[in-house]
Amino acid sequence: MKIMLVDDSRTIRNIQKNVLARLGHTDILEAGDGLEALQLLQKDQPDLILIDWNMPNMDGITLVREIRSNNTDLPLIMCTTEAEKSRVLEALKAGVNNYIVKPFSTETLADKIQQTMEKMQAKAAANAPS
Repeated sequence: MKIMLVDDSRTIRNIQKNVLARLGHTDILEAGDGLEALQLLQKDQPDLILIDWNMPNMDGITLVREIRSNNTDLPLIMCTTEAEKSRVLEALKAGVNNYIVKPFSTETLADKIQQTMEKMQAKAAANAPS
């Protein structure tokens, strides 16, 4: 599975890459902000994107809305320090499939990825012609 990490902190991206590697995911794309992520999406199609909220140039919530304007099927997980309920609800309304508050454990990330991918597979199966 190809995963894109969108976070302005190289250190956070490296931590996420290490966690993902422990989970068996090594095909990783990286972007430092939402604009860079959109440019990468024009060239490559990941199977999942982990998105930080607070970034320069284009924040994560704007990126989610941009992606959702053309692609409702790409799994998106918001990975952020924003823990307020109103922020979680805003992200869900914008179109994220799941939400993780930093810092998170390897197990939490594994669970959120599994939940997200299972939900997306169920949605695809429900929408498939019979």
